[in-house]
Amino acid sequence: MSIKTKVTLAAKAATRETIVLGISGGKSKPVLHAGQSGVDTSKLLPLFLSIGASAKPDQVTKLAQSDRIYVAVGLGEDAKKVSAEVLRRAAGAAVRELAGTSNLAIALPHDSVDELAAIAEGALLGNYQFSEFRSNSKSDLKNPISAIAILSKLEKDSSAKKAITRALIIAEQSYFVRDLINTPPSHLTPDSFSTRSKKIAASLGLKVEILSAAALKAKGFGGISAVGQGSANSPRLLHISYAPARAKKRFALVGKGITFDSGGLALKPAAGMEAMKSDMSGAAAVVGTIFAAAQLKLNVAIDAWAPLAENMISENATRPSDIITIYGGKTVEVLNPDAEGRLVLADAMMRAEEVGAKAGGLDGLIDVATLTGAQVVALGTRTSAVMTNNVDFSGQFLSAANKAGEAFWPMPLPEELRASLDSPVADIANIGERMGGMLVAGLFLREFVSPNTPWLHLDIAGPAYNEGSAHGYTPVGGTAVALRSLVTLLELASSQA
Repeated sequence: MSIKTKVTLAAKAATRETIVLGISGGKSKPVLHAGQSGVDTSKLLPLFLSIGASAKPDQVTKLAQSDRIYVAVGLGEDAKKVSAEVLRRAAGAAVRELAGTSNLAIALPHDSVDELAAIAEGALLGNYQFSEFRSNSKSDLKNPISAIAILSKLEKDSSAKKAITRALIIAEQSYFVRDLINTPPSHLTPDSFSTRSKKIAASLGLKVEILSAAALKAKGFGGISAVGQGSANSPRLLHISYAPARAKKRFALVGKGITFDSGGLALKPAAGMEAMKSDMSGAAAVVGTIFAAAQLKLNVAIDAWAPLAENMISENATRPSDIITIYGGKTVEVLNPDAEGRLVLADAMMRAEEVGAKAGGLDGLIDVATLTGAQVVALGTRTSAVMTNNVDFSGQFLSAANKAGEAFWPMPLPEELRASLDSPVADIANIGERMGGMLVAGLFLREFVSPNTPWLHLDIAGPAYNEGSAHGYTPVGGTAVALRSLVTLLELASSQA
């Protein structure tokens, strides 16, 4: 989808335009930041404080005056330094609160292009709305803001203008990812996911390959086939390639694409199962990432792989104790059909490394998945996990994630847990020790990547789908987590190539 919101840089606000300001500092010494707006903060601050405005993050306070509406958004208690991520969240919170406003000027404080970019990203991400399946109730929604002006002393800086263009691309692909996640499984199947993605890929000049259920079975993709065989909606393997002529580095991105996860014959409880439409968030993230990389014309080659299946119940569904053969020949005893994500990922990771080897090798293989409930227990709903076989590669990614404003935390792969995956009848079992389940899942996936290939496993189970209240630039529903970090990592690699 294209972004309909117009974002510009301006030296001053238009007449009667709503202006967003920032407020920081503790109760004893609050500071109202007016940026480039020229607003007299000495007069406005007491008025804001009198109606309860504070520096609390996500708090948005409106003040109507004769000339215009002023809005104060909380920037936290540190009055001296406001980080780029705080600005990103503040811009998102303000824009969400001001839905229905036609034109908006944002005068949040910033000194660098990076901070300006964060404001633009936050504003656009906060402006997201999913209304595709509303009919009579669609009129009840307030329209997204149609025009956003960021007041900045960098308005004529060419780097600032490029940052706005990048923010629009990031937002466009984040919207795409969020839309896919929010689309119900009645409308998003492995086939329709592939078809929608192929159409966009074609518009960007990307090469696309889609393997059908018959082709998957014939070529030995036992993981994807086994997970999808219980559903009337047959599985697919979507492969999208971006290959710029001068690329010196090559990456493979693999995303878990379970378009609905009932748990199969390890049926999930009914309560909360509706959120299982989000079990394809990893696949959506890697597809959105390769689209963004193509739009940004990054100088790295990328293969995005989305193994897509519905994990359903039928007489054809995979049974506990079944043994399947992953692409490449390794056998897996399926002790739990609800530990299905690692099975489809294993197939795709093996194929991704095979294709990468034929092209001269991979500089990195990254899988992204809503993989384990244990991730949510360990890290909550706003921090994702990173596991790796290469500390340097993990460090590069964590630096990129920090710059992008996404919370990831490094987790170990303890060798003592590996033995719990041993099977008496197959090469490996698909589940092992319950305690440390997130780490056991990472150890399982490590079996399907060469030790010489730098590999990251991103478990985004909690942050991928927000079942709570909207906050900052994060809406209810799909979040598109991992996309910004992956794009930033690829940008850094592109600049070094």
